[in-house]
Amino acid sequence: MSLMLFAEKKLPPAAVAWLRRAFSAKQRLVLNGIAGSRWLCTLYYSFFSRAFRREQQAVAAGLALHHSRIDPNSMRTLLRRNIHRIEKGLLMRPRRERFALSYIVETVNCYLECSQVDNAADWSKDLAWAHDILENYFAVVKGEEQVERAHAIFLSVDQPFGEGPGGRIPYSRRDACPVTFDSFASLAKRRRTVRWFLQTEVPHVLIDKALEIAAESPTACNRQPFFYRFFDEPEALRRLRPLPLGTAGFGHNIPMICAVVGDLSAYYGERDRHGIYIDASLSIMSFMYALETLGLSSCPLNWADIESLEKRAENMLGLKMHERIIMFIGIGYPDPQGLVAFSQKKDLHSLRSFNQPKLNTD
Repeated sequence: MSLMLFAEKKLPPAAVAWLRRAFSAKQRLVLNGIAGSRWLCTLYYSFFSRAFRREQQAVAAGLALHHSRIDPNSMRTLLRRNIHRIEKGLLMRPRRERFALSYIVETVNCYLECSQVDNAADWSKDLAWAHDILENYFAVVKGEEQVERAHAIFLSVDQPFGEGPGGRIPYSRRDACPVTFDSFASLAKRRRTVRWFLQTEVPHVLIDKALEIAAESPTACNRQPFFYRFFDEPEALRRLRPLPLGTAGFGHNIPMICAVVGDLSAYYGERDRHGIYIDASLSIMSFMYALETLGLSSCPLNWADIESLEKRAENMLGLKMHERIIMFIGIGYPDPQGLVAFSQKKDLHSLRSFNQPKLNTD
């Protein structure tokens, strides 16, 4: 437990306020002194602060697992990424005569390996999509030695995967949007963070329906490096509900809680370490909108990077070193008698600009 959390539990409010001011003054002094120098920042966070150590280890563990190629999920992620890269090459205008030469052999080898894993049947949609994209690719790209070698490997994979005829290739989208702006605006304004729920069981089938919508959210290179873990058993709820900060006073009435977990083994370099937060958050918003259409409401619960809480969550959920909690979500049927916060949002002028600032030269 951090010093401030301990103080809030043990000391009177005046003492806590004094500690906050003292801590803030110390932080200003230190951070103003190092903020202008990357070298000083590295020194400070290497020897005087442990704030980033868990994240650094998680990133390293994820990269190690990704490059080891021993984890089936890492292979699946690589396949999805490379197939999506090829898919983008197929839809380019103008399309190059030859592309993906540097990774086509890697891709078909990964395709072959994924088709042979014990639970390949669970990946049938991914494999069928990969098959159709690769088939389309080999129909338009020819003549290179590595392409012909990759094509031979592709033809050696048993087909099909139980997903019916092909057609999972780039297509023209000409149909009109079935949802009006006013309808979507009504949904967005209706969705609010709900803290008071009816003590009614949440049907798992509705959660699955909402998650199917969340799965349609955009994701970098189609990786989808996240997993939703839902809990509604009484003992699990008792232990998990107090974990996120800010649930005091209402957490006890949450009938289902979800931990959204990011998977850092989906990436081959440190540059993508923020991808789990971006992709998971995009899907979470769609998930919460979908819940509203099903009569359910949600309460996104912030997950602060506090080492003591990270350890507890890691132990409870059995997280691996490369897995990081993105956030928790409380889910349930809203209590019509419960109040929701008005939560005034920022106006447009505080959220956007057009063509400002003027760009500097490179």
